[in-house]
Amino acid sequence: MSPRPLPSSTPAAQGVDATGVHAFLDALEADPEIEPHSLMILRHGRLVAAGWWAPYTPGRPHLLYSLSKSFTATAAGIAAGEGLLSFDDPVISHFPEFEADITDPRSRAMLVRHVASMASGHEDETFERAFAKDPDELVRGFLLVPPERDPGTVFAYNQPATYTLAAIVQRVTGQPLTEYLRPRLLDPLGIGEVAWLQDRSGRELGFSGLHATTDAIARLGLLYLRDGVWEGERLLPEGWVAEATRPHIDNGDGTAEGALSDWQQGYGFQFWIARHGYRGDGAYGQFCLVLPEHDAVIATTAATERMQQVLDLAWEHLLPAFGPEPLSGGEHEDTALRERLARLSLPPVTGKPSPPEHAGEWSGAAFTPLGGVCAEQPKLGSVTVTAADGGWELRLTEDGHPLDLRLGAGWSVTDGPLPTAVSGGWSDAGTLAVDIVFLETPHRLTVTCTLSDRTFTARWHTTPLHHPPLRALRAPRPSA
Repeated sequence: MSPRPLPSSTPAAQGVDATGVHAFLDALEADPEIEPHSLMILRHGRLVAAGWWAPYTPGRPHLLYSLSKSFTATAAGIAAGEGLLSFDDPVISHFPEFEADITDPRSRAMLVRHVASMASGHEDETFERAFAKDPDELVRGFLLVPPERDPGTVFAYNQPATYTLAAIVQRVTGQPLTEYLRPRLLDPLGIGEVAWLQDRSGRELGFSGLHATTDAIARLGLLYLRDGVWEGERLLPEGWVAEATRPHIDNGDGTAEGALSDWQQGYGFQFWIARHGYRGDGAYGQFCLVLPEHDAVIATTAATERMQQVLDLAWEHLLPAFGPEPLSGGEHEDTALRERLARLSLPPVTGKPSPPEHAGEWSGAAFTPLGGVCAEQPKLGSVTVTAADGGWELRLTEDGHPLDLRLGAGWSVTDGPLPTAVSGGWSDAGTLAVDIVFLETPHRLTVTCTLSDRTFTARWHTTPLHHPPLRALRAPRPSA
């Protein structure tokens, strides 16, 4: 059964000037280093703007990266409300099997609230060190890395801290995060299917790896904006939102530049404090912006390394668009915005649909990595181009696993086990360039084949952080 749609309204009726939203869209699309995928804006509890840049679509899950952390914290808050954990528990108390191994006094003094607020006492990210200590149990590896400072005194963005928080929740509830959240959060909010990457032990990662729709991001933000109450029912413990979204640890560097950074305004329980409101965010532009002073939520997905620029554009264009009263005479602007949002699209890669010359040489041609190895995807060993059914197909073979793609006009979308969209063509008789968008992630791979030396190159526009094989660039599927 499809979730009930969010209540909607026109921008003007909710005091939102549509010209400001247009200006935000203009700015996003004008920046060559920002690739927007989706946008939803809620004001006064009503959805006033929503759009997806084709080939991205509303119903498809999107990898949220570290925006996953805010869902993990929410699970921890619910578990605390049920009396299953306390944020003042020593972390080690939830892992008695490690008692004899963890002798460092700072590791033993670490509390749940410290890992929830990135204040474990470590001065830097510990993932690689923790993994080296124990690749099979990251919590143990993390606790074996002695903090340089007392817990609660220094901020360090630290994946194993959130992983440990997630592990505690999964241990005290006896369930994966997604199963625990389903009846308590996801179903009441009307959030459909979600999927979370797991580690080799089967534990959901917590710090990253959640795949969910933009609508799910918007609903979480609206729940927090409404202090944990949804349609009259309290889903989050009373006081949780205020506690999770206040600064627990200072993360500023004291400079004038730092004062303008939305990553130096303090950190809550897996939420960033921003210059305006607070947010959950994930790599490459996955944002849940909650703006209590404007009674608004902004949800985005994207592919960009210029995340501060996305926020700067939101503050520049969207904040002034949020007025105190309904606007009169805005029907024309509202209609123009609705029509624009309905036709958003990423431009397909230019190229001729078939080679202008040497078509016979291209069909069946096999290409190997330029220089002998593909630096950005090392196990991608070959690309084969074939004429088929009046068009052209590519086969990428990675570590013995084939990925078959079809070239067509515009974006050619495949909704199979690995959802992709492909565009591109021949720039000249000897060069084929194709972009492959992995539709359940922020990622796009450009593959360029050169006929003269039968080599190819592959370049990520944003590099997948978990370094997965191509076939894993999708939401996890339930096992049979």
